Amino acid sequence: MTEPQQLAGNQLTLLQNGAEYFPLLCADIDAAQRTVLLETYIFAADNTGRMVRIALQRAAGRGVKVRVLLDGFGSAELPQSWVDEMVAAGIVVQWFRRAISPFTWQRSRVRRLRRLHRKLVAVDGEIAYIGGINIIDDIPHGGNIAAPRLDYAVRVQGDIAHQVHEEMRYLWATVKWATLRKRLNRMRVLLRHRHENAEGVPLQLLLRDNLRHRSDIERAYLQAIAEAHSEIIIANAYFLPGWAFRQALKAAAARGVRVVLLLQGRVEHRLQHYAMLALFGQLLRDGIELYQYQHSFLHAKVGVVDGAWATVGSSNLDPFSLLLAREANLVVRDAKFAGMLRDSLLQAIQSGGLRIGHTSLNPLSQLLARLSYGVIRLLI
Repeated sequence: MTEPQQLAGNQLTLLQNGAEYFPLLCADIDAAQRTVLLETYIFAADNTGRMVRIALQRAAGRGVKVRVLLDGFGSAELPQSWVDEMVAAGIVVQWFRRAISPFTWQRSRVRRLRRLHRKLVAVDGEIAYIGGINIIDDIPHGGNIAAPRLDYAVRVQGDIAHQVHEEMRYLWATVKWATLRKRLNRMRVLLRHRHENAEGVPLQLLLRDNLRHRSDIERAYLQAIAEAHSEIIIANAYFLPGWAFRQALKAAAARGVRVVLLLQGRVEHRLQHYAMLALFGQLLRDGIELYQYQHSFLHAKVGVVDGAWATVGSSNLDPFSLLLAREANLVVRDAKFAGMLRDSLLQAIQSGGLRIGHTSLNPLSQLLARLSYGVIRLLI
């Protein structure tokens, strides 16, 4: 955990992994006086989930308004008994797009992939958490991995926290009521607010939706990459960006920028994992350094450019995140914050990164990679 940092009227704390994230989150929930809003893709019925659930129930028991928005696919395995217990304690639980039957037409299949992938918490409109950490134990169960997932989040106090609170209220109302007039009126206010939080500000909340802000997160990455002078470091669990993103990295490497990608080294989701491998050959030919994280599962979705620009959030660089899911990233233009994230990533590369070379993939892996990449593109 880094020391809290003041930036543009906000206090930022960079958090690595659940061991730093969840105790601080639960302490803030315990101190809440008015509202706690929580959105997550996965809410697991494990020790971490129990710790967060009990903190939420304590808050509701004190009269705090507690709302929990869960993704219908990512949290599908959450027992109904847990939901019932939260509701009985006074927590309002709502689901974002309950899973649709797989036996549907193509259009419905695409709609099914439009998930709530954001991981956000807002406390009293004064404190917010933005990042990639789900409500789940740090160390995966059922395997031989004893190290925690590599992941990040940011705790924010200040104006950005209020913006997170308002954005979460908007999505809650959209999911619950979804009347056209309410959506349009609320959207006009939010669009004005987002426009004011424009280029050049040191702190920017970027939310991806399927309306006016489809490309905001990707566009921020592309602008930072285009302006890079010395170094780009990106850590991403599922790296399957489109042609424009890959060309931007290629162009940066061609003008002498060091481009480093820290990617998933453990096989967690086979289709996505092998599809990602299909890009390795061209990325290496473009002069990009590739590392696969071997120490544990990599779940990070972060980037640092020139040690001065950084982003932390929920968005992977794959079709699911860039084209379909609701995502949330925080962009920070500050050398101190970016430097702390850079140091953490370089340490992860040094301690757990395996450098990938041109001979790292055998013919069978190359074939699986090409087939998996084709399947991903067909699905989306």
